[in-house]
Amino acid sequence: RLLFAKLKCMQSSEIVIVGSTNMDMVVNTDRIPVPGETILAKEFFMNPGGKGANQAVAVARLGGNTIFVTKIGNDVFGHQSVQLFDDEGIDTRHILSDSELPSGVALITVDKIGENSIVVAAGANGNLHSKDLNDNILNDISKAKILLMQLEIPIETVSHLAKFASSKGVKVVLNPAPMADVSEDLLKCLYVITPNSTEAEMLSGIKISDLESAKKAAKIIANKGVDNIILTLGSKGALVYEAGKIDFVTAEKVHAIDTTAAGDVVNGAFVVSLAQGKGLLEATKFASKAAAISVTRIGAQSSIPFRNELIIDDLPPAQA
Repeated sequence: RLLFAKLKCMQSSEIVIVGSTNMDMVVNTDRIPVPGETILAKEFFMNPGGKGANQAVAVARLGGNTIFVTKIGNDVFGHQSVQLFDDEGIDTRHILSDSELPSGVALITVDKIGENSIVVAAGANGNLHSKDLNDNILNDISKAKILLMQLEIPIETVSHLAKFASSKGVKVVLNPAPMADVSEDLLKCLYVITPNSTEAEMLSGIKISDLESAKKAAKIIANKGVDNIILTLGSKGALVYEAGKIDFVTAEKVHAIDTTAAGDVVNGAFVVSLAQGKGLLEATKFASKAAAISVTRIGAQSSIPFRNELIIDDLPPAQA
């Protein structure tokens, strides 16, 4: 597997991911505590995470080639993360080290039905600024097909890169999580935005309770400047808004035990399929199948499936 990973890193990368790296500290409980309440956990474990890292691992496992740009602390969590990325076949040439701040951590509570509550301490992720993006990084972004970003790094960095990449003809995909103040100038630089229902409510001002309200929210977001929207609705599926046309992808019925990285799997799988020439609807179907597998497993990166676990018709094989 390690030799395969090294060979993948030598290939040109169609996807560049810029985002966060965290160490997830997870407790499993019967329920998520209310403010002021102390409850006993059934289990504790640590698992590599961070939205950017999770999405990079998803891309690698599902058949894509990716360069990952992130900032870690000069600590054991950061060093361990780089080794894991190397083992997955992720190109780590642009991973940056912060001499002052620690690596990011996430504190995650998962209840007995798989729902979660997450608190993130950004650490070095919050110190990934535009000035860190040297000419080598920008050059690799300009040669990619897709730039995928999230919002666990400074919004100024995201906006700067979105504007740069779109000017070079690169398709910019933004997963607006955790939700921040996304300007219309940023939205106009995007090829696709991939909010969940909560994020779509914040972007649109529409309370999403059913498919019709989801459609209304998507139209309002589109009117702010982004043509294409993948609005994920958890176990209900996903709405695909493509330049005014609306489709719906039904989620597969599975027994979910942990939804921690489901959104990251959706985004990683989606850009893999998109980079391989599939349209938005087909790419969303692929993403939905990958996410359905991930929620049946515990953890973030540990839950991400490999390409050969998905039975997909009319998709190209994983890259060798």
